[in-house]
Amino acid sequence: MHRVALAVTDGTPLFELAAACEVFGIDRGLADPWYDLLICGDDGARVGGWLNAGIRRGLDALVEADTVIVPSCRDAAEPPPPTLVAAVRAAHEAGARIASLCTGAFVLAEAGLLDGRPATTHWAHTTLMRDRYPVVRVDPDVLYIDDGDVLTSAGKAAGMDLCLHLVRRDHGTAVANALARTLVVPPHRPGGQAQYIPAAVAHGRDHVLADLMTWALARLDRPTTVRELARQAGMSPRNLTRHFTAVTGTSPLRWLHTQRIRRAQELLETSDLSVEQIAARTGMGTATTLRRHFSDQLGVPPAAYRQTFTRARTD
Repeated sequence: MHRVALAVTDGTPLFELAAACEVFGIDRGLADPWYDLLICGDDGARVGGWLNAGIRRGLDALVEADTVIVPSCRDAAEPPPPTLVAAVRAAHEAGARIASLCTGAFVLAEAGLLDGRPATTHWAHTTLMRDRYPVVRVDPDVLYIDDGDVLTSAGKAAGMDLCLHLVRRDHGTAVANALARTLVVPPHRPGGQAQYIPAAVAHGRDHVLADLMTWALARLDRPTTVRELARQAGMSPRNLTRHFTAVTGTSPLRWLHTQRIRRAQELLETSDLSVEQIAARTGMGTATTLRRHFSDQLGVPPAAYRQTFTRARTD
């Protein structure tokens, strides 16, 4: 069983901690086994300064984890607690995957885990991070960054995005999507999506693109142009692109391409369809085209991806 440890210190904010507990701490029967969640921290640490954190082990137990989650700091302007920094560094040296939520990235940077790496944090604190840790390649414009064994996310809801991304890495797209539906959150927002959009269009069932996205997802097997999307939405192609960028941080065709890849992932995980059949069902046209785009985006060909999750189901 994959052990996930949450690193808690006094004053850790509640939101990101709760998100991680919802994702990793509740077995909803979506995968067997699920995660073994361990809450580690200093004696007497209180979440938000007032709520008992339910700590079972000290920070030294982080070295026993397969994945360590470092939630937000109490105050990014303060130096991270030395005991937490040392424990996170030791866990990484022991082989743990380390992920930070929001300003938890300051702990990773203090531990030296982000030296020379790309990283992000809440947009309001990226200047501080860049000034304090000049060797870190700070990206203020993304939701999260997966750099293999070290991952960082922006603030609040982006922390949930990163947690779901970790589930997707471990158990596949179908499981991550099922969990997202249970939590009533978007099933997948790419890490490269903009985290702060000044003129954002409201999300939810009534936002301007909700019906259009549903329509497009129902016909992924067919070629679709921006002009067709605009006609369906009742707006000009230029206006559609503006709305799409505001809502998703990307263009209509790039969003469509991502949805086709995600659908291909689900079909590879959950069906026995051939790569040729999956290419047809996802609008990729040919198996050759699907293999090229799939490998470009995920780093592995469809056959290898399918084998990984087939093996995980039978182990």
